[in-house]
Amino acid sequence: MSFATHPSAPSARPQEGPHARPRAGQRLGLAAVAGSLLLAACTSTSSSGDSAAPDLHGQLPDPVRSAGVLRVGTDLGYAPIGFKNAEGKPDGLDVDLANALGRALGVRVEFSQTPFERLFLGLQGREFDVVMSGMTDNLQRRDGTDAKGMKMNSGVDFIDYFVTGTSIVVAKGNPQKIATLDDLCGRTVALQRSTVQAALAERQVPVCEKTRKKLTVQQTDTDDQALALVAQGKAVADLSDTPAAAYAAQQGRAGAQFQVVGEQMQPGPYGIVLSKEDTALRDTLAKALDRVIRSGEYEKILSKWGLTAGAAQNAVVNGGF
Repeated sequence: MSFATHPSAPSARPQEGPHARPRAGQRLGLAAVAGSLLLAACTSTSSSGDSAAPDLHGQLPDPVRSAGVLRVGTDLGYAPIGFKNAEGKPDGLDVDLANALGRALGVRVEFSQTPFERLFLGLQGREFDVVMSGMTDNLQRRDGTDAKGMKMNSGVDFIDYFVTGTSIVVAKGNPQKIATLDDLCGRTVALQRSTVQAALAERQVPVCEKTRKKLTVQQTDTDDQALALVAQGKAVADLSDTPAAAYAAQQGRAGAQFQVVGEQMQPGPYGIVLSKEDTALRDTLAKALDRVIRSGEYEKILSKWGLTAGAAQNAVVNGGF
């Protein structure tokens, strides 16, 4: 997903706008994906708390408890996951969920706007305590390796809280008749750098080379910039997370209209990201997430953004692929 200063999300919020639910086909597809993944996730080790509702504030590590603040690094340019609303304030799924976790922990939540590609660096540099920015939990990120398996950093831990995948966004009417990744061969695709979509496109490049049709990948700082290239005819498609793709199709961008085509690809969980050494904070946050889920507040947040199909049943530590 996308994680500089980001253009604000569209300020207009009509009745069928940002809180509208995805179309039926998209809901059913995502529901099937979420159901299969979360069934597997339930067999993973969870750091959930017991039913006695312990004092979570007292279980926080000293720096967070003493400050009374949970510092969250996020990229506010990926509606409806995280973005700046018409008033310029943080909004979206991750923002609402982070605030709910803060209430469960008895601390204030402070958001730090950070470009997606710098979120890991900021976490390692202690600029914030956690990352919540539609970050997909996968083995490569947990191990801190690149696409070739070379060690790049110490890796991170995830607390998984939502399931989604990648979708293809094209100009409304789909003038180039795009439906699959193979249809992108011989053309230009736009996407935000340092995302799972960037890795997906990299794997598609040699596939297209075999057909002697070069795939050109245009990487941008934000997903809005990638969508702008599609609107300008400089790219035939944008690859982004399914919620962001559906939102762009519902809302448009800067007067341009888009649509989602093809099937959702590469389903996986979003996770709260922490440094591996922060085990106390990780385990307490997992308990807080379980509490928010059990209370029903989690479902209300997902319903607000039309994202109930990707709901998690419980907090799972490092459950991604």
